[in-house]
Amino acid sequence: MRAANPSGSYKDLVKQIVSEFDGKAFPNTAYLTIPEYDNIVPEEDWTAGLPIVLRGIHNQDWNDIAHGIVISLEQVENYPIQSGREDDPAKEWRNRNKRIAGAEEKVLEEWMPADLMDMAKRSIKA
Repeated sequence: MRAANPSGSYKDLVKQIVSEFDGKAFPNTAYLTIPEYDNIVPEEDWTAGLPIVLRGIHNQDWNDIAHGIVISLEQVENYPIQSGREDDPAKEWRNRNKRIAGAEEKVLEEWMPADLMDMAKRSIKA
């Protein structure tokens, strides 16, 4: 729905969801997660609307379900704009290579003690 009208408002999207699904069976709670968003936004953002969706399913209210979906969608759409993607290498706390680069370089330089290195070099020459 959002792809069909990306510039539409969230209120319009809620109305569209309610009008399209009103009177139909309610979704199974086992299918409410969206794990493919883990690398785009933190879990607490893409799951922000799930409690409201669960309340809507429990109360059998499509308005609550639509509202919860839109809360999660808003978080997923706005987070990358405001903070960059979660897997963006510029984010220091996610960039493991940057954090360990110094230690890794030191280990690679001194991975074998000098006397063992000299012995290995002599054995290659011999």
